[in-house]
Amino acid sequence: MDYRQMLIDVMMSSKYKGKTLDELKILMNVDTAKEFTEFMKAFNELEDEVVIIADKKDRYFLAEKLGYFKGILHVNPRGFGFVENEEVRCYVSEDEMNYAVDKDEVVAQSWVNYDGSSECRIVRIIKHNLSKLVGTVKIKDGRKYFLPDSETIDARIKITNYNDFKLINDMKVLVQITKFGKALEAKIIEVIGYKYDPGVDILSVLLEHDIDPEFNEDVKEELRKVPEKVTRKDLEGREDLRDELIITIDGDDARDLDDAVSVKKIEHGYRLGVHIADVSYYVKAGSAIDQEAYARGTSVYVTDRVVPMLPHLLSNGICSLNPRVDRCTISCVMDINEKGEVFNYRIFPSVIKTTERMTYNNVNGMINGDEELCQKYAHILDMVKEMLALSKIVRERRHRLGSIDFDTREGKVIVDEKGKPIDVVVRERGEAERIIEDFMICANECVATHVKWQELPSIYRVHDVPDAKKMREFVHIAQLLGVKFKGNVVNVRPKQCQQILEEAKKRPEYSVLSTSLLRCMAKAKYDPNCLGHFGLALSEYTHFTSPIRRYPDLIVHRMLRKYCFGPMPSAKVMQKDEKWIEKAAIQCSERERIAVDAEREVDDMKKAEYMENHIGEIYEGVISSVLKFGIFVELPNTVEGLVHVTNMNDDHYVFDEVTKSLVGERTRNRYTMGQKVKVKVTGASRFKRQVDFEVVKKVK
Repeated sequence: MDYRQMLIDVMMSSKYKGKTLDELKILMNVDTAKEFTEFMKAFNELEDEVVIIADKKDRYFLAEKLGYFKGILHVNPRGFGFVENEEVRCYVSEDEMNYAVDKDEVVAQSWVNYDGSSECRIVRIIKHNLSKLVGTVKIKDGRKYFLPDSETIDARIKITNYNDFKLINDMKVLVQITKFGKALEAKIIEVIGYKYDPGVDILSVLLEHDIDPEFNEDVKEELRKVPEKVTRKDLEGREDLRDELIITIDGDDARDLDDAVSVKKIEHGYRLGVHIADVSYYVKAGSAIDQEAYARGTSVYVTDRVVPMLPHLLSNGICSLNPRVDRCTISCVMDINEKGEVFNYRIFPSVIKTTERMTYNNVNGMINGDEELCQKYAHILDMVKEMLALSKIVRERRHRLGSIDFDTREGKVIVDEKGKPIDVVVRERGEAERIIEDFMICANECVATHVKWQELPSIYRVHDVPDAKKMREFVHIAQLLGVKFKGNVVNVRPKQCQQILEEAKKRPEYSVLSTSLLRCMAKAKYDPNCLGHFGLALSEYTHFTSPIRRYPDLIVHRMLRKYCFGPMPSAKVMQKDEKWIEKAAIQCSERERIAVDAEREVDDMKKAEYMENHIGEIYEGVISSVLKFGIFVELPNTVEGLVHVTNMNDDHYVFDEVTKSLVGERTRNRYTMGQKVKVKVTGASRFKRQVDFEVVKKVK
């Protein structure tokens, strides 16, 4: 008997007024010992998952009907926070946190204020996800105390093992939390270095996110057996493509080259070859290198360094598709017609020898007619032209399907040899970058379609439909900016999102609108089921093209090798793989989120450090968001800072929930998203990772 569904159905009824556990057992006719066991199992599952919850009189209700929900707490350095899950993002004040700390999995109860805004209080901590902290040891009058780097930790922290280490004032350390509560207890597990030494700041952020630049001894031992070049034995069972015109196109400073491309004109269209480093051939399942790669999940890119998923001997060596040397690859060769549709394809193990190691800058130069570059690379010029033509064809096909191009600006921090930021610039994205992106999407879609319809175990890159509530908020913001959203926000289609961005493309508020839409999107993740990708408007999608830096791609390669390039394994093996991929998908999604958080924190830190040298200067920027406590302003170089309401001295400003604006009570002066303003930099702190502005004047 499905007691789980029965309990939910009963509590969903409009006539349901709440019942105790005993009353529910009677209602469900639970009589026998077997029925009691099944009933309690279902009941406990629903309670653990916070689907049902008891009120003060021990009467049970659906949790959402009482405003309860489960989520992750994200604390802002200013004390407040948000409890978030895939459907909800709710504000929680510092007074309502109930000793919860940043990243805790919690149960919260929400309510609606008189002005229509929502808030919540934390009622239960399910799990502490924060286990390590980085901070500074301060020594004053012989007494040691610990200051965490993260301003999201407000509790006092007691360190229990100072005497185990030789410490000086301003030494950075990594600590393990051993006890939670009103006060935290922790022990030092690593001394990182002196606070002001070059590189210690970034290393501190990495270690706090459990991202270790060093590989363990077992990995180092296995690396001794890694070959330096491809042998004759490695070529067995591979199709030889070494005589074909194949190139890599990457950034100037890239060292881990995991994808190469080839294009030729054929009857009815083009033949696109996407050749990916065969990492699965060298990294065997269960090896120490593989276990470490699984634990890392992804490479992490922060300002002036990369923390690789695989050791450099592999990522920059035998697995990297370096120019004019033999390399083992898995190729996806697709015949694409003039409509951008794949009408024939093959996926197979191969060996290649790339003709050139090209850079985005050089290919962009060739596309733009740079005579010197066109002459230097005359032997690939025709293929570059065909690549450009094909990329436009496949991009147009995605556009017809409804693919969303957010086209958000991304900042790049330029640092000197000591890691000190000397400039912040907008990262340029030329035609060459778009070509490679288009071709990688083609290969990822093709491989996903292949494994899906072969019904093989695999992992997919999925992106769900945005939550209707978040879409309503976005539509409201769009209307405030003068842009109409066509259609229904329930079961929204990618085409609707594409159209609203295209309509706003030439408006000055475009970047604000694009960012707002991006924020209301569901988070892309990894899943063992092919659920489609909303943002790309594709029914099938995976990650196949970057196995050097992403573990999910390595899984896809491994499954192709296991199920497509040899005899089909047994049903038992297939079931085992499917079960393992379920766990791997969760691990890979979590490690991706951690990497993104670390990259963002380093980015914020370095931008704030850069602005420390520009205090007192005046800039023109755009209001990117408006909250109760102030307005965030983004500068043309992507640096974002806060104008706090306490620094808006010309009036007393209150938040208008309807128009999402701050309004002066006396002057009726209004600040809204998308407005241009001139601001003065009043403060910046690399350690707090924040920049403070004050408004000089509005810009008409």
